[in-house]
Amino acid sequence: MKLLIVESPGKVKKIQTFLGPDWKVMASVGHVRDLPTKEMGVAPPAFRPAYVATARGKEVLARLKTAAKSAEAVYLATDPDREGEAIAWHLEDALKLKNAKRITFTEITEKAVQAALKHPRRVDKALVAAQEGRRVLDRLVGYLVSPALSRVNGGKLSAGRVQSPALRRVVEREREIRNFRVTEHYGAELSFSDGWKATWMTKSWLEPGQEYCLNKDLAARVAQQRKLAVLDCQETESRVAPPAPFTTSSLQQAASNALKFAPKLTMQLAQRLYEAGHITYMRTDSPNLSQDAIDEIRAYCASKGWSTPTKPRTWKSKAGAQEAHEAIRPTHIEVEEAGETDNEKYIYQLIRLRTLASQLEDVLYAVRIVQLQGEQIDAKDVLFEAKGRTMLSPGWKQVMGNDQSGDGQDAAAPDSKNPVPQLKPGAGLIAASGRLLSKKTTPPARYTEATLIQELERLGIGRPSTYAAILDNIMIREYVSIEKRFLVPTHTGETIIDALNTRFSFVEYDFTKHLEDELDHIAEGKAAYQDVMQCVQAQLEKELKSFAAATGYTCSECGQPLRHMIKKPGKDGMGGYNFWGCSAYPTCSATFANDYGQPGSKQERREKPPLSNHPCPECENKDAKLIHRVKSGEGGYNFWGCSTYPKCKATFKDNEGTPAC
Repeated sequence: MKLLIVESPGKVKKIQTFLGPDWKVMASVGHVRDLPTKEMGVAPPAFRPAYVATARGKEVLARLKTAAKSAEAVYLATDPDREGEAIAWHLEDALKLKNAKRITFTEITEKAVQAALKHPRRVDKALVAAQEGRRVLDRLVGYLVSPALSRVNGGKLSAGRVQSPALRRVVEREREIRNFRVTEHYGAELSFSDGWKATWMTKSWLEPGQEYCLNKDLAARVAQQRKLAVLDCQETESRVAPPAPFTTSSLQQAASNALKFAPKLTMQLAQRLYEAGHITYMRTDSPNLSQDAIDEIRAYCASKGWSTPTKPRTWKSKAGAQEAHEAIRPTHIEVEEAGETDNEKYIYQLIRLRTLASQLEDVLYAVRIVQLQGEQIDAKDVLFEAKGRTMLSPGWKQVMGNDQSGDGQDAAAPDSKNPVPQLKPGAGLIAASGRLLSKKTTPPARYTEATLIQELERLGIGRPSTYAAILDNIMIREYVSIEKRFLVPTHTGETIIDALNTRFSFVEYDFTKHLEDELDHIAEGKAAYQDVMQCVQAQLEKELKSFAAATGYTCSECGQPLRHMIKKPGKDGMGGYNFWGCSAYPTCSATFANDYGQPGSKQERREKPPLSNHPCPECENKDAKLIHRVKSGEGGYNFWGCSTYPKCKATFKDNEGTPAC
């Protein structure tokens, strides 16, 4: 018996049918080991992580170990990316496999699986090092910077290597909107009796440095023009190419725009489609298809009578793309519907139509542009332009129609609804009417999840597999909220960026992009893991010292740093506090009042309140008594709590000197 280990249990049944009774297919259920949860688990100078089995991983490893002992060969078929390569290595290491065979496939079809089995290899340690580097860098930033950030700003705050730059971009956009100043500007438009329009060309009327016409009276005079002469009438054709097949990023953006799906949901749906064998692997930054796929798609299009270009289409990848495998596409292009739920079917249709369109002809338009001249104003020519276009050939639009995925390939344009007639130069025209156009500049739009992903990709922050997690992190931690699909930073989010910005390199976009490039270099064997980690560690230590000097406060009793302790009261108004405490606690128990975000006067140590005669009604300890806890002033409280706290966290409101229980 041969053992094949995949990541997801969802793949097991399907792959087992491809391999037959001589094989046993089992799942690792994702990662089986990780860094410890209560300590950093990484230390210089080697930066070798101290991995521990996860709670689920212990049970999984025990089952896999038993199966591996009786197997004549073990194949590691985890996902075909760095994360999958790392999981394969963890399995190999934890199970002590000596001759494990690593295979990958980007679609769960019998053809792909059988082809992969013919070309096994060893686990790629460079890819593993790159994934490990990402995990360790995240841990270094989180464990070193978050405590310092929390100490200064209060509460439990989190800094992240890619999370913080993403949050910074949302905060910056919000401030751009707040600081935006509206500019009112003007234009003019003439309408003709047969239904077409011409627009005043303002460029020659603008002062140096001006973007818009600010002269309302001038625009009103232009709008009164009626007699015009045709200067030129150009007849051209324009082509609009189809959008590229989906990458991880573009799928998330399209699903957000067209279906209003959050990136996390999109990836969950795509994962199910992949595991069911309907689509290729959904984590990729390559927009190109394999030659076999192109041949199948073009043959299918021919069978439908759809025109394809002579030469198959390819696309230029974005800078930094790893291109480990092809774009997301259906495994069987002829299958028109796939998926168990409606949402899965919607995602499949989005992927299928985009894939088909990518290999079809351009949309072809006839374009007519007319230049008109009106009567002079103040001895200066007044020019108008009218542009119209008519579709000659639908090309890829016969498949995608009016695409709502929002990638800008062929957005609806006003010239498609402007029936400009064919006119001869020199001919005279009379406009039926004219109108003054009053316009206002608008602030930049807040980011949606889709447009933030697009921006992160442009800046080189994160990679395809991380975008959904980045967004999830900043929203779960309540650093960003969603209002009508738009991302809005919370007060806490803005506080974090104000504290980190200009003080830590990892918040800088170029530095973050450089780190992503360095991880790529580790994967390619062009950079040493230890060197990259040491460089970042040294930078963080230097910046932390400067941060402490610039923002820190020390305890007047022992000289250790003070920590701002904040907790909002619960719904019952109890349990809240706001003070500064010594970081050396319990060795030093000095506390200081909060004075507008800075430590104020030292607080006198309060005597421990006495036990009452009231037993705690919720505590298992029969001898437990309630204690009346009272504090006046800012952050004050008045409640009864169990004497065994924190074992028993029961609290009760005060009712005129007795517990309300």
